[in-house]
Amino acid sequence: MSLPHAVIIAGGKGERLGGVRKADLRVGERRLVDRVAGALGDVAAPLMISTGPQDDGRGARDNALAVIDLEAPVGGPLAGLAAAVDSLHGRGVHSGLLVSVAVDTPFLPDRFGAVMLAGLDDASAAFAAWGDEFYPPNAVWRIEALADLPAQVRQNRAPPSLKALQQAMGARRVDWAAGHAENPFANLNTVADLVALGRAARRRAASQVMHTAGK
Repeated sequence: MSLPHAVIIAGGKGERLGGVRKADLRVGERRLVDRVAGALGDVAAPLMISTGPQDDGRGARDNALAVIDLEAPVGGPLAGLAAAVDSLHGRGVHSGLLVSVAVDTPFLPDRFGAVMLAGLDDASAAFAAWGDEFYPPNAVWRIEALADLPAQVRQNRAPPSLKALQQAMGARRVDWAAGHAENPFANLNTVADLVALGRAARRRAASQVMHTAGK
């Protein structure tokens, strides 16, 4: 089976963080974009990074391809997904699997892509959840099921959100609660989130050191 393609959705303006680029923020001394890329698992090259309406550095990562939003009134994660599909089409890729993740998910579980692919089964899409919480950008998609999305976005005919798109596609829910006592999809939107996630990263690092020392 061929490797899935992947896109990190990193086009948010970070307005509640003072307009900073989320991809470059550091949690646990690592940039968000690097933490997320490392947790994806094996994916096809090049890894895509959705940068929003322009490439202003969010795609600055070795061996990654920055994809820019299509010229359309649609924005947000849906626009990032459409840009990734359009990029794949431009490279002759019209089938297979596409994993999408939000850049502001610093504790994305390792092998995220592989677990989501297993949960996809025969559906057209699947999204990650943790108990009652759900995360539409953290998902896996059949590329052929998204064939019309770029045109729909350009013509302002697309669903209003990833959630609406997934509902229309009958997406499966992949719940990670059983194996994770803490929410692995906790995301970063405010300065308070940044502080809290930084503390969580230090706790995790300390726990890992203790676990290693105890072996």
